[in-house]
Amino acid sequence: MTLVRWLLDQAARTPGAVALVSGDGAELTYGELRRQVLAVRHGLLSGGLAAGDGVLFSVRPSPESLVLALGVVAAGGVVVFADPGAGPEMFTARLRLARPRWSAAESVLYAGSRLRPVRAYARRRGLLLPNLADLRIPGEGPMRHIRVGRRLPGVPRNALSFARLARGEAPEPDREPDPDAPAAVIFTSGTTADPRAVVHTQASLAAALDLFRSRLPLGPGDVVHTDQLMLGLPTLIAGARWSMPPLFCAPADFARLMRERHATHTFCVPVHLAEILDACRELPPSVRYVLLGAAPAPAAILRRAIEAAPSAEVLSVYAMTEILPVAIASAQEKLAHAGPGDLLGAPLPGVGARLAGDGELLLSGPNLCRGYLGADPVSELPTGDLARLDGGRLVLTGRKKDMLIRGKFNLYPGLYEPAIAALPDVAEAAIVGVPDPRTGDEEVVLAVVGPRDLPARLRRALPDRLRRALPDVIDHDALPDRIVVLDDLPRSGRTRKLDRDRLRELVVR
Repeated sequence: MTLVRWLLDQAARTPGAVALVSGDGAELTYGELRRQVLAVRHGLLSGGLAAGDGVLFSVRPSPESLVLALGVVAAGGVVVFADPGAGPEMFTARLRLARPRWSAAESVLYAGSRLRPVRAYARRRGLLLPNLADLRIPGEGPMRHIRVGRRLPGVPRNALSFARLARGEAPEPDREPDPDAPAAVIFTSGTTADPRAVVHTQASLAAALDLFRSRLPLGPGDVVHTDQLMLGLPTLIAGARWSMPPLFCAPADFARLMRERHATHTFCVPVHLAEILDACRELPPSVRYVLLGAAPAPAAILRRAIEAAPSAEVLSVYAMTEILPVAIASAQEKLAHAGPGDLLGAPLPGVGARLAGDGELLLSGPNLCRGYLGADPVSELPTGDLARLDGGRLVLTGRKKDMLIRGKFNLYPGLYEPAIAALPDVAEAAIVGVPDPRTGDEEVVLAVVGPRDLPARLRRALPDRLRRALPDVIDHDALPDRIVVLDDLPRSGRTRKLDRDRLRELVVR
């Protein structure tokens, strides 16, 4: 079963039900969603899209972006997420590797990347946009274009209109795309010399969605409030309703929409949930499941989530772009874990997990990506995470690349940060090393964030209190040389992951 076929079949069963509520409150039924996806598929094929064609995708989360992405995949194309805001050199390097033949972007982005006054304004704001309208296929000629939104100056003259595609004929497919062919390319890391992109197939994505549903009961009548595609798609496949918040939604508005739309499920990055709970101490009583993912969930946030939604099950998801999800643990399980490291839970059904000789976690399963773009397919993923098995459950003990060296002791921050973050008056904790050029060792610096309502006198006394408490919590060789209290930990990216490089710069200053 392919991802798109699964969705089309579900939509055919419940055509009159509401599939999606957009940020501005507009509703899209399953029947209309199905018709638009098939219409976009047909229009792209008629317009010359061939199987395997990459489509550079620069459309922010919205009903239009969902329909367009599904239409591309249904037509046998490959959605390429390369982020035009990554900087000209990185963007060019990624295009060189992905070699897309099409570009899909919002009209405002085409205008902003081509019109000189708009480009100058964006540059002053620190955003260097590539000229999307003039992109070319290496050795061939100009790319084909799809615009989302009304025509603006700077939009390529021959760009296909998404709105016109979605209103077109919507014949049933006479053939299905190969489930094992690439469907999505997601750039995750790497340098301009060696960009790195994950390749998923319809089959691997469908397996991922099925694993979410195996642990997260979903069905007609449920309302899932999230902007995350990988929870929105299982929502639609289950016949439930996806409530999509508007772009740049303020935390208070996110909570208000959950209440107004009677959300039963929500998914947040941990730091985003903390911001929501700062604005609204209680989640609506309709909420039955709160999922946290994309970054480790500190104990303080887990406790706040339980208090804010006492009748809901709070779950933490361990996943990677290459293989998602891997394991899901309840907040109660994580808080009850008394040993070192961060409890991830048991691998989900079908996910293979084993440890290499150095403790690195190796993963496999039907939800594993095909591999990295330009490289051979993979059957097992070296995660870069260090872990151990505890009664069949995975416990994360650190990242290989985050290891600090102190004499003969190898210090893995992830082994100790959860225990420190569980101490009184500590909301978050992170350990970084500052290299000492004289000895080659690293000064071990512990950065902590206290609760926002922590009185100033307790905040000033926190380093001394931690120095007294830490010997009973972590190994002697892991005790920090210095403790600093910050207002927030620096984060980066849409998933708001801890930025250890920036943190290192902060504690040096």
